[in-house]
This record gives sequence, C-alpha cells and structure tokens, in this order.
Amino acid sequence: MRGRRGVFGVVGGAVLMAAGALLATAVVKSPAQLAAEAGPPAQGVLTAEVERRVLAETVVTRGTVVADQSVTVAPPGVVTKLPLKAGDPVAAGRLLAEVSGRPVFALRGAVPMYRDLVPGATGDDVAQVQAALRELGHGTGHDAAGVFGPGTKAALAELYRAVGYAPLPALKDGPATVKAARDAVRAARWALEDTETPPEPPTPAPSSPTAPPPGSPGTPRAPGTPAPTGKPAGAGSGDGKGAGAGRGVRRERERALEALREAQEGLAAAEAADGPMLPAAEAVFLRGFPARVAAVAAQVGATVSGPVLTLSAGELVVEAYLKDDKRQLLRPGMPVVISSELAGSDTRGAVAVVAAERSPAPQPPGGDLGYRMVVRAGQPLPAGFAGQDVRLTVESAATDGEALVVPVTAVSAGADGRTVVTARAADGTQRRVEVRTGTSGDGFIAVTPARPADLAPGTKVVIGTAPGAAAPRGAGG
Repeated sequence: MRGRRGVFGVVGGAVLMAAGALLATAVVKSPAQLAAEAGPPAQGVLTAEVERRVLAETVVTRGTVVADQSVTVAPPGVVTKLPLKAGDPVAAGRLLAEVSGRPVFALRGAVPMYRDLVPGATGDDVAQVQAALRELGHGTGHDAAGVFGPGTKAALAELYRAVGYAPLPALKDGPATVKAARDAVRAARWALEDTETPPEPPTPAPSSPTAPPPGSPGTPRAPGTPAPTGKPAGAGSGDGKGAGAGRGVRRERERALEALREAQEGLAAAEAADGPMLPAAEAVFLRGFPARVAAVAAQVGATVSGPVLTLSAGELVVEAYLKDDKRQLLRPGMPVVISSELAGSDTRGAVAVVAAERSPAPQPPGGDLGYRMVVRAGQPLPAGFAGQDVRLTVESAATDGEALVVPVTAVSAGADGRTVVTARAADGTQRRVEVRTGTSGDGFIAVTPARPADLAPGTKVVIGTAPGAAAPRGAGG
C-alpha cells in the first residue's frame, strides 16, 4: 500500500513540474521577443479611387459686408445741430448737420467738393451740381452743362429754401455793385440821348427898319466899293466852320455810345457774378442713395476736430484683407461664393479689387491690415447683411472641363525626376504610372497619364500606409 502511494507521489510531482515548465514558457519571453513585440506593427497601404470631375482651386478667407462708399463729414466750425443718429437712412437733399449755423446736406455725385462754386464758374463739378439739383426737382433753365448761369443760381436758391436756410451771397456787396452798374448804364444812356438832340439856332440881332442893309439895291455905293454879287457876305468863302462843328457832334456821339457799351458790359458782369454760391463745406456728394449714417462722432456744441458723421452709401460689397500668400493667388474677375452663416445663404459674386499696396492699420502705428480685396455680389446683397462677417470662397483656378483627379498625397517624384502615382490592383500588385500634374485645390490635383490607358476613373492609387494591414507587395514599373 505504501509502495503505491510513493508511486503516485512521484507521478504527481512530475506532472506539476511539467505544468510549471509549460507556464513558464508562456509567460517568460526572451529579450528578442520583447523587442519584436514592442516595435511597430506590420503596415499596409491606404488607397483612393481616381475620379473624373472639374477641379477648382479655392482660397477661403473672411470678409465684412460694407457699403461701397464711406464718407466722413468734417466741416470746420462748431456743431450747432445734429438731426441724425447712427443707423438713420439718408436721402438726397437731406440735412446732415448744422455747423456754425450753416447747413451741410447730401447730394448725388461721384466727385467730392473741392472748391466753392460761384456764379460764372464752369467745369465738370458744376455739371455734377446741376444734375443733382435737377434730380431734386430744381430745374437749371437754359444754362449749358457745366456753366453756373442764371438757371443754376435759381435752382440753388430753391434747394436752400427747401433745406430751410438762406444761401450765402457770392459777392459780399453784390446788390450794391449791381445797383451802381445800373446807375452807370442809365447815366450813359442819358448822355447819348443828349448828343442826338440838335442844338437850338442862335437868335439873330435886330436890324433897323429904315436902313437897308449895306449893298442892297438902291443904296448909294461909296467910291471904290465893289458892286454887289447877290450872295451873303462870307458865303462860299470856304472858312470850314460848319463842317468842323458837324465832326465834333459825331465824335461826341461815338464817345457816348462807347461809354454806354462799357457801362452795359459792367452791368452784365455784375449781374452774372451776383447771386448764391455753394461753399465746398456745405455739400457732401455720395455715389448712391439711400445712404445711411454709419457713425456719429461729435456732439452739439463741440468744435469740429475730426469726423462729425460717417456715411455709408452705394451698394453693399464685401471687404477683406489678404496676407502675402493669398494675395499672390487672387486677381480681379475670379468667381467668389459669399456665405452668410447668419442668413444660411450663399451668394455668387466676383473679385472686383485686389490692392497692390498694403492698407495701414490705425493701431498700432506702423502696422498694416494687409492687401484690401473687394468682392461684388452678382445680385444686390440684402440691406440686413451690412456689417456681417461672411466667408469668402474664391475660385482661383479650375480645370478646363472634367479631368482625372487624385489626392495630392498620391503623387510623388522619383529619383529620375518623373512624377508618378502608384496604381494598386485588386490582387495587391502595384505599378507606377507616370503622370503630368495640373490644377490643384482642396487637397486634390488633376493628373494626365503619359499613356492614357494606364489610368482611368475607379483605379485605386496608393495615398499612404495604414498600420495593422498586410505588407504591400513590390511595385512594378
């Protein structure tokens, strides 16, 4: 009995030792095994299919919807009235402010006022004022375009009456000058009339009724006296006194006529120069209406030392500022999608302006905002878009129709300088396909295979490696 127990003990011990050894071999690993397991797993490949589509290269940036024109109003003087507040609409002919008791109003026009306009002035700026006056219903009569004549004077006076102010006179003493000129004309006309009235003949001296004139028939002749001829004494003697008197009258008349002409010219000049003027500080020209007050920066009673008002006018556009890298890609005419997150809408437009120089920043001194870009919408943006921050997607380049497109990561350059993509077959075999690259955008690039049959839509191309997949087979050229 004891012998059997001994045998069982030996056998049990052997079994336990075998199990321990097996466990040890499963848990304990050699340094080589540990290093192998700590290394990266076997890598496979990531692929993408070749597509055929139109590829556009896009630049995405942000912009602000602003009015096409921003004008600051800053006439010199003291602010005496501010009838508008920020956000108020502005129509043509509207009073914007009163400064030192004088009005400042808005008119339609593209060129800012740069000089005072007085009667007799000529130029394109006069024509702009005439057009603005006519738009408001104040006709300029028969004045030629660009000539500040009587019709323009009357129209300007009507505008000031409509605004509620009296216009400033072009000449400080204009009425007195005109009166003096009219008096001069009247005096010259009287002087001319005096030369046209013939002088009264002189009264003859009385003669004796009993004594006949010497030399008359029947009168005794003194010895040596010549016989009478029947002509008045001195007649036909040729002394020229009558002719000289006639010439003197003509000279007086010519001088009177010349004096009258000069007086009339002086009156015409005085009347032309007299009348209302349009000071440069009293008119603000805006390209479009309705406009709106963007900001009010002054208070009544303040001395003007900067902008009193800032006006926004014209159509709404999008203004953005570009850094060097984006500016080099963009130019006027490129299509743009204007995306408003607030409105949840997209509007198509185009790049209108890309500045050639940087725009300085107000703060800090010496800084800059970048290159100003202006985008115009294909259709007018809603007024509610004003001030919105929007996304701009600019199509800077596009393929000419559909093209074969692959991810940019699929393209590589070989040691021989050839640009290739690696096509992968369903069985895992790979081959290199030489291509010529084209437009790129949004992470894709257009490719043209050197041999058209080597690449087609749906072909899988290698774009990278993925951990944990089977190792790739060798590629063939």
